Amino acid sequence: MTIAVIDYGMGNLHSVAKALEHIANEPVVITRDADVLQEADRIILPGQGAIRDCMHALEDTGLMPLVRTLLNDERVPLLGICVGQQMLLTDSEENGGIACLDYIPGQVKRFPNGMTDEQGSLLKVPHMGWNEVATIRSHPLWEGIASGTRFYFVHSYYVEAADRHHVLATTRYGDVDAHVAIVKGSNVAVQFHPEKSSDAGLRLLHNFVNWQPEQI
Repeated sequence: MTIAVIDYGMGNLHSVAKALEHIANEPVVITRDADVLQEADRIILPGQGAIRDCMHALEDTGLMPLVRTLLNDERVPLLGICVGQQMLLTDSEENGGIACLDYIPGQVKRFPNGMTDEQGSLLKVPHMGWNEVATIRSHPLWEGIASGTRFYFVHSYYVEAADRHHVLATTRYGDVDAHVAIVKGSNVAVQFHPEKSSDAGLRLLHNFVNWQPEQI
């Protein structure tokens, strides 16, 4: 099996690759080579920082058309991580408004200021640290992972899919139920960082590497 991390210059590429190597027990390729990516069995789309920079980097490296092709190839599962999830939506409020890949209809929105927790304490933006993920749809990605398991987050913007059918899991932060795991066909994406989420994150990566699209 070939697992490929898309290298367009953005995202925590090596941490993700090391986590995947740990669970897969085989090398993971970090590449922008179109031939390698098209022949891979599993693909990771990472992302980190401002979405404007990520979208520009995807364009500047010439990988934009290839990523669109990979997303529409139902044979090979792709996993988006962090901004790699946000990039799959229609557009984002960040940076004054940025058009995204429009693979899954919906919008990326900023957490509102002034949110409070149940005790009335002010919540910080970005949402950073461990939070519970509530699964709302069964999927091989969750095998062995209970609803309510905690994953690690770092983000100021969150996904709101237009169609609930695309939502696999949510996280509550203040007044917002963020869509932190989404799906379409053989492709899934998560806002949290599985490579930073201890055993639960490694289990999720293991599930992604091992499930087959015909299971859904």
